[in-house]
This record gives sequence, structure tokens and C-alpha cells, in this order.
Amino acid sequence: MASEKPILYSYFRSSCSWRVRIALALKGISYDLVPVNLLKDGGQQFSAEFKAVNPMQQVPALKIDGIILSQSLAIIHYLEDTRPDPRLLPQDPKKRAQARMVADHVVSGIQPLQNLSILKQMGEKKLEWAQNCIASGFQALEQILQRTAGHYCVGDEVSVADLCLVPQVFNAERYNVDMGPYPTITRINKALLELEAFKVSHPSRQPDTPAELRA
Repeated sequence: MASEKPILYSYFRSSCSWRVRIALALKGISYDLVPVNLLKDGGQQFSAEFKAVNPMQQVPALKIDGIILSQSLAIIHYLEDTRPDPRLLPQDPKKRAQARMVADHVVSGIQPLQNLSILKQMGEKKLEWAQNCIASGFQALEQILQRTAGHYCVGDEVSVADLCLVPQVFNAERYNVDMGPYPTITRINKALLELEAFKVSHPSRQPDTPAELRA
């Protein structure tokens, strides 16, 4: 295994970056952070320099073990394959599938619909659009979690599902989504935010967090 310290390209408020920061924190992997400001300079992700790192021009990207990976779930699965302790995928095949299902619901079914590039195109309807996308996704997720949840999204172990849930709830709160109809999501989110790995990786505590948003 390469001994060089991993490098994470991240933006403090990017929910996809936060998922990876949680995984790195849970697994005790120290890394160097390179901030990529998605708003500054017309979006630093569009620079030629960053395009060479990730041609999709999105964060996160992780340089690790001599390779560069993008896409948060691909990164998390690689960390799971190479540094399996503590595990983020349950051993039981049914629970493992449920954890992946919940993660995919967020990663494919909610987050892309309300990410920065889409909201830019929505103009004045931005807030309403984001709220509707998140609310319809959360209605489904609430029902699913009522079946799968223990202390966390799937049973009582932190899994990849939880890494996706917390940043998405953070987005929902940013866009003033009424969380009243989602008691299971709210309860799990609250429990997760008490864990150290979720605290240290929080958007309010990153090197590139603006002073006024720091915790």
C-alpha cells in the first residue's frame, strides 16, 4: 500500500464530499485536504487543473494508493475494500442490500436533483424546486427506514446509508424543508450527529468553511 498521505479534494458544503469525510473519519484515515470552491472564480471545479484530477469537474475526488477516485460511493466502497475496519457494509446480505438501497435512494434519487448545477438552471424557482425534490424523496425514505432502521438507518451499526443520510438532511434544513413528516429520518440524523466522525467532518468545521459559518 502506498505510504503517501491521501489527498481529498472537497468543498465544505458539498454533501458528496461530506459522505467521504465521514468515511475517512470513521476509518481513522488521516488525509490532506485541498479545498475546491464551487462558487468562487466562477467555480474552481471548472479549472483546467481540477479537470485533470476529475474530468466530471465535481467534488469529491480522492488521491489514494497511487490512484485518483471520484464519485463518493465508489470512494467509500474502495475504502471499505482496502480498509475494512470498522465496516460500513453490514455482513448480513439482506442488511447489506438495504444499506446500499438507502444510500442509492439519496445518491441517485434525491441529491442530484437539487445539486448546485441544477439549481443554477432553475432561477427564481430554485428554492421551491429543491424543497419538492427533497420532500418527495424523504416521503419514500421515511417509509423505507421505518422497516430497516434500528438505532441507525439499517439496524444498530453505522453503514454507508447513514453516511448519505446526514448530509442530505443538512441540505433539507438549508432549503427550509419541513422535517415534521419525517420522524424516523429526524431521529436517526440526531443520533448520528452525536458521533465524533460526523462532528469532525461537518461542514461547519472544515478548513475552507467561511468564518461566519464556523461552529
